[in-house]
Amino acid sequence: MRGFNIAKGYENKTIKIPRRSTKYSAGYDFEVCEDIIINPNDIVLAETGIKAYMQKDEVLQIYPRSSLPRKYHLTIPNNVGIIDSDYYENPSNDGAIYIQLHNFGTEPITLKKGTRIAQGIFTKYLTATDEEESNTERNGGFGSTGR
Repeated sequence: MRGFNIAKGYENKTIKIPRRSTKYSAGYDFEVCEDIIINPNDIVLAETGIKAYMQKDEVLQIYPRSSLPRKYHLTIPNNVGIIDSDYYENPSNDGAIYIQLHNFGTEPITLKKGTRIAQGIFTKYLTATDEEESNTERNGGFGSTGR
C-alpha cells in the first residue's frame, strides 16, 4: 500500500492529491498549496499540504519538474528530496511534505496556488545485510533525522 492524504491543518485548502499526468508517467505531480514569492537567491520551503504513506522498505523521492528551471528559474537545492516511510503522521507536522525551492534568477518569482513544482516517485530500497539495526525513532518533522 502506498498513496497520499491531505495533512492535518490543510483540510480546508482544496488541495489536489498528487497524480500521474499520463498512463506511463513515473512521477506524481506535486503542487504548491498557496501563493508564494521567492526572492532571488532565496531558498524557501514550499508547502504542499500532502503527506505520503508507503511500505517500510520504500521511500518517496521528490524531483524537480523539468520545466522548473526553464520557466521559473527555480530548482530544488538538494537535488532530490527523500521522504521516509516513518515521516508519515509524525507528531511535529503530521508528515506534511515541504519542497525546498531555490530562486537562482535575478527577479522575484511568484508561484500561484496549484502550480506544479515537483514529482514524487515511490521506490523500494535495500539495506546492508550486516547493518546494525537502529532503535532510534523519528522525533520530528522536516529535516529532523540526526538532530
